[in-house]
Amino acid sequence: MKLGAYYYPGWHACPIRDAAFPKGWSEWDLLEKAAPRFREHHQPLQPLWNREDEANPAVFAKKIATAQEYGIDFFTFAFYWSRGKQLLQGALDHGFLPAVQQLPFRFALMWANRMPRRVLPVKDPHAALINPQRLVYTDPVDFMAFVKHVGRQYFSHPSYLRLDDAAYLSIFDTTFFLRQMGVDHARSAITEARAWLKREGLGRLHLAAIDPLARDWRLLQSLGFNSITHYVFLPEWKGQWLQDYATAAALRARQWQMYSQESGLPYCPSVSPGWDATPRSSEFGREKPRQYPWWPIITGTTPQLFQLALRRALEYARSNSSPCCHIASWNEWTEGHYLEPDGKFGYGWLEAVKEARSGL
Repeated sequence: MKLGAYYYPGWHACPIRDAAFPKGWSEWDLLEKAAPRFREHHQPLQPLWNREDEANPAVFAKKIATAQEYGIDFFTFAFYWSRGKQLLQGALDHGFLPAVQQLPFRFALMWANRMPRRVLPVKDPHAALINPQRLVYTDPVDFMAFVKHVGRQYFSHPSYLRLDDAAYLSIFDTTFFLRQMGVDHARSAITEARAWLKREGLGRLHLAAIDPLARDWRLLQSLGFNSITHYVFLPEWKGQWLQDYATAAALRARQWQMYSQESGLPYCPSVSPGWDATPRSSEFGREKPRQYPWWPIITGTTPQLFQLALRRALEYARSNSSPCCHIASWNEWTEGHYLEPDGKFGYGWLEAVKEARSGL
């Protein structure tokens, strides 16, 4: 059973994304300028590795070596594609792939079928939570173009992750994908994609649904999905502003079996060390807009509690023949879920991964 960490490729120069921001802007600025919003609020976060350019192979070689040392088997890169337009590819193409030539390590793709935000920090709490310009509108022709691109460019790579000899691909917003495609078109497009991969000698496909709405659970297997999972599965998004980590993690663990039973598919648990997206939001004083990125915040996070949550996930995955398990994420600093070493706990998050895996 493989354990992977999602990778957010937002920490390098990207001309298309960066053009929407002031010259010289970087998401590192959000992290460094973050401020506490309440007593004992742990902000700003301090990466021990400081600002890094993930498009540098030497930088990525350090990440890979560290991941290997502490028990991570693969990275799942967020892959931004919208009708051929691609963003934030430098981390994978210029950082990871050159580095992995010298280090044995696997990678997979998550189709991030939303474009990155064009305004950070978010200032207007009355704006649409998801701006229509960020949505990735697709159809069978576009889906095939996407599969052909990632198949030729990445599935063919010797380091690409295969589960039971099938290339692993997940879709971030599965419900939106299905709404855009329509059920019948989604089924035929997935079938056509599999046939094309086989004809091209690229093998089989393992397609994972991320966070589908309940109305779609029973459809997934007939549409051609192989498993169901999540990205961040920790807070109750419409719950209290401040939510306790241990309570939230235990609640989510109780829900894993439901996803598998209702969908008829293996469920792959996704565990997060925390959640706090306030670095992506402007300060509103006493006002707390009840939406991302102001709300909610997970409190009481520690490596010890994360270790227990991850151990629980790994035991579930082993007992239920789940093909893999996920951590969200390796480096989503401005949303408060990361494994990379920080100024408060050092390598504590990574040590928690190693301890959780010991003896399994």
